Order: sequence, then structure tokens, then C-alpha cells
Amino acid sequence: MMMTYLAVAVFAYLLGSVPFGLVLTKLAGLGDIRAIGSGNIGATNVLRTGNKGLAAATLLLDGAKGTAAVLLVGHFVHHGVFVAGLAAFLGHLFPVWLGFKGGKGVATGLGVFFALSWPLGALCCLIWLLTAVSFRYSSLSALVAYAVAPVLAWLLTGAWPTALLALIIALLVYAKHKANIGRLLSGTEPRIGKKKAA
Repeated sequence: MMMTYLAVAVFAYLLGSVPFGLVLTKLAGLGDIRAIGSGNIGATNVLRTGNKGLAAATLLLDGAKGTAAVLLVGHFVHHGVFVAGLAAFLGHLFPVWLGFKGGKGVATGLGVFFALSWPLGALCCLIWLLTAVSFRYSSLSALVAYAVAPVLAWLLTGAWPTALLALIIALLVYAKHKANIGRLLSGTEPRIGKKKAA
């Protein structure tokens, strides 16, 4: 069983570590996304290139790899879904291809939530969207959505493994947003769609 879980973790990690933001922007001739704006490989930074289509594609693909990892593993190894979800998320945060310097995991984490419980994923996305529309801060939207994710996971599923995974992912999202939290508190965080100097 340990070997099975190890295989699941490696598969999900490699899937999660595909840097779609970097791949798409390079294919579009926009250069290395890590040299633009915040240097992040996620959809928010891709949006700073001015290409909304690429940003949307990055968002969907980053979420889809989290969903795919959980669903594919769940089809063969039901009890491996939590290992797969965490491994895919960690793959996005620490991709081996980029020297373990990846994104902040917001979309990939939501993709994992959708696969484990679609109401959980949908509610977290709705909270993100409402916060984004109201305040125009992508980072704040993520922080709010992930703050309630563990509670929603418990209320919607009643399963402690799902709630625990949601809590772990939420803590990692907060850790990756440390600089954003500082800028939010100081009033220097750029709003959604605003270009930021590298």
C-alpha cells in the first residue's frame, strides 16, 4: 500500500507541477512570465501581460490539473485521493522543472476542492468572485475564500480527511501570500488587472 501511495504522490505531483502560465505565455511570444509583474506563474500575473484570454486559460488549466489528479487517482485508488490532492497542490507550489519556485496554488487548490466535493469548490469560487468584484484584490479574494474553506469542507462533507486537507491547503496558501498580506495592510497591493513593475 505504501508503494501505491508513493506512486500516486509522484504522479499527482508531476501533473500539478506543469507550469501552464509559463508555457502559455512563452507560446504566445510574451517571454518569461517570471520576468513580468510579481514574477508569479499564476493567472493573476498572466493577466498583467494584458492578455485576458491567456489569463483565463491559465486559471482553468491550473485548476484542471488539481481536479484531474484527484479524479484520475480516485478512479483506481479511492483512498489515494487525499494524497493526490495534496501532491498536485504541492507540485504547483514547488515544481521540479522551475527549481521548486512555483505559484501560490489558488486555482490548483480550488480544482482539488471541486474534485473532492463540487459544492465545496463552487462555494469557494463564488466567495472568491464576490470578494474580487467587491474589492478588486486577487490576493484578498484568495485569502477570504481559503479562510472559510476548511469550515465549509467540514459542513458540506462531514468528512475529517476532506476538512483536514482543506486546512493544510489553506495554511499553505496563506504562507505563499505572506508578501501580499503585508502589501494589503500597507495599502500597496495592486488591484486586479493593474500592471505591476517587476
